[in-house]
Amino acid sequence: MKALTRADIKGPRLYAGMRDDFRKSIIELKAPRRVIVGDRVSLVFENRHTLMFQIEEILRAENISSEEGIAAELEVYQALMPTETSLSATLFIELPADADPYKELGALVGLDEHVVLHVGPHALRAAFEPGRSTEDRISAVQYLRFPMGDAKPALLAPGTELALEIDHPNYRHRVALGEATRASLARDYQE
Repeated sequence: MKALTRADIKGPRLYAGMRDDFRKSIIELKAPRRVIVGDRVSLVFENRHTLMFQIEEILRAENISSEEGIAAELEVYQALMPTETSLSATLFIELPADADPYKELGALVGLDEHVVLHVGPHALRAAFEPGRSTEDRISAVQYLRFPMGDAKPALLAPGTELALEIDHPNYRHRVALGEATRASLARDYQE
């Protein structure tokens, strides 16, 4: 995986002119990479393009144009880059507007031990970013990695079945991922 560098980031002034087209291309790119798991969880597999978009949007929203500010955002998002040995994803816990967030999120404490990506015969348990949950609280946004281990050749092989499973006692769901998702993830290793 090619790391993001300062040369990849346009900054607010240059980005403004390309934002609409870039945003459309990222929406298309994310379509097979976004997975809905039950009625409360979605997950987006990240890559250098999705993270580049997030950096540009943060710089735009916060009007950050200094080299120091851009470097700081690059450093934050670089930590979320997939690697040659792991996939990276952002998990969102999405609550209905009328839900009690303390109650709903409280019921999902421990989720960070219950997310598995199945790649053919391989079960890859997610490693969550530390510090985003405690014994009685969990953040609605989580960053995680799926260590590839011996599963990488299977991921790269057309037709390999993929599934995402959450086996938390209070939230059990499994969803099959299509060939478009597998192919999109495999392309990350070919760039």
